[in-house]
Amino acid sequence: MPTLFTPVTFRSLTIPNRIWMAAMCQYSAEPEGETAGVPTDWHFAHLAARASGGTGLIVTEATAVSPEGRISPYDLGIWNDVQVAAFQRITAFLKSQGTVPAIQLAHAGRKASTERTWVDGGRPITPDEPYGWTPLGPSAVSFAPASTTPEELSAERIREIVQEFADAARRALEAGFEVVEIHGAHGYLIHEFLSPHSNHRTDEYGGSFEGRIRFALEIVDAVRAVWPEDLPLFFRVSATDWLTENPEDDRDGWTADDTVRLAKELHARGVDLLDVSTGGNAPGAKIVAEPHYQVPFAARVRDEAGVPAAAVGLITEPAQAQQVITSGQADAVLLGRELLRNPSWARRAAEELGGQVGTPVQYHRA
Repeated sequence: MPTLFTPVTFRSLTIPNRIWMAAMCQYSAEPEGETAGVPTDWHFAHLAARASGGTGLIVTEATAVSPEGRISPYDLGIWNDVQVAAFQRITAFLKSQGTVPAIQLAHAGRKASTERTWVDGGRPITPDEPYGWTPLGPSAVSFAPASTTPEELSAERIREIVQEFADAARRALEAGFEVVEIHGAHGYLIHEFLSPHSNHRTDEYGGSFEGRIRFALEIVDAVRAVWPEDLPLFFRVSATDWLTENPEDDRDGWTADDTVRLAKELHARGVDLLDVSTGGNAPGAKIVAEPHYQVPFAARVRDEAGVPAAAVGLITEPAQAQQVITSGQADAVLLGRELLRNPSWARRAAEELGGQVGTPVQYHRA
């Protein structure tokens, strides 16, 4: 029976353990000029600490495929070669610690052009302010009342964004990443297309379930076509908008049943694992669930779609994480804030549970 410390293999890539780091925005890149979107010493130190702490796989923060795909002007990007060169330093160090480097490719869609979370609560930046721009979306429906109404994407612009994801995947390989994760969650652009809450289109990219998933599938096909056959492709999904679960909320949205259907389609096109989160697309949505609220959605993807899944959200204790794996609810756990509090959480888990993770030789003592 797998444990937190059992290696797991996808295609030709073996990940040394099931303790992974979730993507977490740092809002610490330069907002403009030649160094816009380029990882800095902060990003190196932030990711390197978790690698030397024994984490098996590390996913970078949401990394934009284009300047307008950033959620804030301070996000990382991978739309040019300067960014690629800076990432190479990071991926080389992660690999030297036995950690698998993964990149999350993202387009923020209608949630784009916001401040850093610690500045005015991450308020929207309007197009006429410094560093601001007009967001893009499947429909001209703003994310929140204070948000700028997005420009509705034309079919031609949709095709261009699909190509931007493919180009970003090519650069990710050059940058040294071994896993690409497509960000289809948290109200970012792909999620906006998936959900009827945000997608009001009447063309081939809207309406029915098949229409709303078309954009996601086209991106997966484009990325898989350029990403090496022997390396894995992951997809992050919000399993639900948390609208249909609440009898007091009459808004329509993306559901867990939809996620199971989508998982089968993604897997058939070469997605190797779903990183299962929830929410982010409907302000005011109420979470109606138990404390470990996202784990059951990962379990449904594994059990009903037959697709490997990783669980994330409020997983903080080693015994809790171990139980998620040994019970067969997920193939891996992704930790977020807990790894911010303790970069060596994996080592703590190994000590508590009797497992083993990588330790830098510099920390070995006779």
